[in-house]
Amino acid sequence: MKIYRVGGSVRDELQGRPVADHDWVVVGATPEALLALGYRPVGRDFPVFLHPVTRDEYALARTERKQGRGYRGFAFQASPDVTLEEDLARRDLTINAMARGEDGALVDPFGGAADLAAGVLRHVSPAFAEDPLRVLRVARFAARFGFAVAPETEAMMRSLAAGGELALLSPERVWQELARGLMEPHPSRMLAVLRDCGALAQVLPEVDALYGVPQPPGHHPEIDTGVHVALALDYAAARDFPPAARYAVLTHDLGKAATPSAAWPAHHGHEARSVRLADRVSARLKVPLECRDAARLVARWHGIVHRAAELRPATLLDLFTAADVLRRPDRLDTLLAACEADAMSRPGATGGAYAPAAVVRAALETVRGVRVSEIARVAQRRQGSGDAIAVAIRSARLAALRHWRRQRAVGPG
Repeated sequence: MKIYRVGGSVRDELQGRPVADHDWVVVGATPEALLALGYRPVGRDFPVFLHPVTRDEYALARTERKQGRGYRGFAFQASPDVTLEEDLARRDLTINAMARGEDGALVDPFGGAADLAAGVLRHVSPAFAEDPLRVLRVARFAARFGFAVAPETEAMMRSLAAGGELALLSPERVWQELARGLMEPHPSRMLAVLRDCGALAQVLPEVDALYGVPQPPGHHPEIDTGVHVALALDYAAARDFPPAARYAVLTHDLGKAATPSAAWPAHHGHEARSVRLADRVSARLKVPLECRDAARLVARWHGIVHRAAELRPATLLDLFTAADVLRRPDRLDTLLAACEADAMSRPGATGGAYAPAAVVRAALETVRGVRVSEIARVAQRRQGSGDAIAVAIRSARLAALRHWRRQRAVGPG
């Protein structure tokens, strides 16, 4: 029995990156042998075991054979006769098909170290085409490392996209890969790789449709809406914005693709269209509720937030109500983060803070300062109905915002 550390930990070690998790392959062993050593079985489809002390995963070396369409149609064979090279050959990319022996020696039968040094994502074998999920994985790794895709691998990905295999992926698996890609340092690379091979039109047709749609150059020097979204995503990644904000950035301008071309480059009313399309994407991919709500909120309000300095008090209060920020302040953080990425990622945007955020936060503090309980007691004594109380509270908050506006207009002193 021989044990090898494999996959991502070897790759990250060669890059000098922190190694969080270790995966191991056991060659020349049986399930019974590992059980006798105290390992605990956890795999349902193939033999995977937890180490009795470290709890790391140890998998028996195995081969796989395609039996049907999609990413589930595989039969696995694990036996003591399977070699390390045969196990590594079933992996997706050469950079993920390396191993370290117990003596520390690197095992690299497919040139993964060379591709890692050259910044290339290359498939290990023709078996790559048997799993459509690998198209999304390659795009995600491109977003993580900024690597280029080898031409022969891109051709295989293009064939998979054209063959309809991506349609067989479950929404949960698609979302899992897209969500992880959005959280990588270069999410625009994920979109570019998917678009180049035709996969973006399959998994995110609403986003793919944004490319080639012009915007007013006075507001958007980048002009192309798809390019704008890609720039905004990279801005969000550079500032480590949370997942919900990044997803909202991805979907905030979807309605521009539905603008009649005769109206271009203007996009009047695109916010409402963006909400509908964002809801469609969220439902199809079964995204978490936090992401769905953030996408809906940012699509509807991002243009209004950009004009915070000139908004009427009633509009500001409507924004706070729609976002439910008095109970959920995290929603305002997400909204302002996405709006910042939208505005500050545009070419020529001046550095520094996103000014509307300070205005919105100051307005919210003004609203929070209203003594709601006291107003509610007075309204209840006078009229007693819930509607009357709500009207009184809103009136008091509007009055506070008007006073705050007047003070801002006058300035210090």
